[in-house]
Amino acid sequence: MSTDIAPTSQVHTTATHYTVSALPLEHREAGHFSLTVEWRGDGRWAVCRGRMCLDADGVADFESQPSSRADAWLAAHRFDLDTALALAVREAPGLTCNGYTVADVLRTTPEEN
Repeated sequence: MSTDIAPTSQVHTTATHYTVSALPLEHREAGHFSLTVEWRGDGRWAVCRGRMCLDADGVADFESQPSSRADAWLAAHRFDLDTALALAVREAPGLTCNGYTVADVLRTTPEEN
């Protein structure tokens, strides 16, 4: 990147994505047992696992294209940041992958992971 070009506008920085996992984030399996809290605009956040979004009860539902999302679906799957983070923290310990739980992974992988 060239440093001799002056910026033409102000630069803005904001967090738009959080990762929540019951495994240490450095653990080799953490990605399989993590949720993300992602900004969706207008002060609303989604709790995601891949292409699925959780509702307030922790039930995951496929997130369709924006033009296909009904108002009722959005109301059930969008939260303020504090609520979204609390939901992700509540649900992360219960995640499973290929029949394995967080406890199974912690019990069967070496400590250095």
